[in-house]
Amino acid sequence: MKVRPEDSLKIENIVASAKVTDYLDLPALASQIKDAEYNKKRFPGVVLRMQDPKIAALVFGSGKVVLTGAKSLDSLTKGLNILGNILRKLDIDIPKKLEYKVQNIVTSADLATPINLNKIAVGFNLDRIEYEPEQFPGLVYRLDNPKVVVLLFGSGKLIITGGKVTEDAKKAVVKIVSDLKSLGLL
Repeated sequence: MKVRPEDSLKIENIVASAKVTDYLDLPALASQIKDAEYNKKRFPGVVLRMQDPKIAALVFGSGKVVLTGAKSLDSLTKGLNILGNILRKLDIDIPKKLEYKVQNIVTSADLATPINLNKIAVGFNLDRIEYEPEQFPGLVYRLDNPKVVVLLFGSGKLIITGGKVTEDAKKAVVKIVSDLKSLGLL
């Protein structure tokens, strides 16, 4: 049985932000947390890399945090809770329940067949696409609903970025498959 492209979806990265407190002393934080990275000249925050789940937390003096590298919403929750516990152990006042806001979900999918990007570039709505094969091997397709950007490659592989919920990627793939079929390109 052939796998439908929307069933091939795989989350590659979720980026989320959270506010854990109003102020953090970054040099003190970096000196107290094992393996914390802090180089003010290179980056204005402390970088904490977790192994399970494999997530990086970018911690800023404002008390804001950016979490990146998560492969699921569950691992994002787990990572934020681990960070909260690390900070609480340092006697920093962190709310019991931490909440994050998803900023971007990057997902991959596979149409399972090569596609002709030149024909797609001609057939798709021109003000929605960018295709300059000399610059980048993929075709950039901006969708309005859902509001995501899809990178299409000649191999039939897709990267969907800009989604805020996991359902956005599925909707985007269904739309692209429908568009390609209606143009006779799939």
